[in-house]
Amino acid sequence: MKSFFRMSYPYLVWIALFIVAPMIMILLYATTRSSNGVITFSFTLDNFARFFSDPTFLKVLWTSLRIALITTVFCILIGYPAALFIANLPEKRQTFMILLLTLPMWINMLLKTYAWRGILMNFDLESEVKVFIGMVYDFLPYMIIQIHTAIAKLDRNLLIASYDLGANRWKTFLKVTLPLSVPGIISGITLVFLPAVSSFVIPKLLGGGNYVLIGNLIETYFLVAGDWNFGSAISLIMALIIIASMYLTKKLDRSTVEEG
Repeated sequence: MKSFFRMSYPYLVWIALFIVAPMIMILLYATTRSSNGVITFSFTLDNFARFFSDPTFLKVLWTSLRIALITTVFCILIGYPAALFIANLPEKRQTFMILLLTLPMWINMLLKTYAWRGILMNFDLESEVKVFIGMVYDFLPYMIIQIHTAIAKLDRNLLIASYDLGANRWKTFLKVTLPLSVPGIISGITLVFLPAVSSFVIPKLLGGGNYVLIGNLIETYFLVAGDWNFGSAISLIMALIIIASMYLTKKLDRSTVEEG
């Protein structure tokens, strides 16, 4: 057992260096103030008060949450039928369809966003609509894969039993397939909502520079304004929102499994 535990040492060092240490730095910057570019260990909550007292920042936060929520809903509405269709194909065709689905994921997101920018510039669409299209395109495969995995694992005997008991396809879907695929939907929501709410590349490129989300705000204060303290405070607020979202989805997933 001790030798097995020692194998985890490299991972613990990696976590300490690249996760724990950066989070401590963000917390330190967020709770201190800078003087002429030098951090003074004078702890304060002014950075958080500045964020929540300014309606502009709250509007950006609300817009980010709204965009992420709508993106997630669209991914569910498009992804569930697609995943259900793939799951009902023969096994070899399922593998081929999943391969086609994952091929765009091998391409860098920046390149895909630039491609969509070139396509959408030919259409007279609002910036928000362009951002929606880019986000749904980038995050949709994650939703489809998670839902497909949940549906593919269903016991087909349950469907046969439902038909034998007189249920039609629609009722079988509502009473059997949909409830048992909820864990896949929840996993898909986690993989879509969390990166969507903190995305900054897609709004920056497809929004024409005039559409600001919370990720763009963080980038601006770190790279343009040079206000690392306020940028860290926004990052910490965003991290807390993401942790709360993960907790809620995990709790919902657990309650779904218990009811099942």
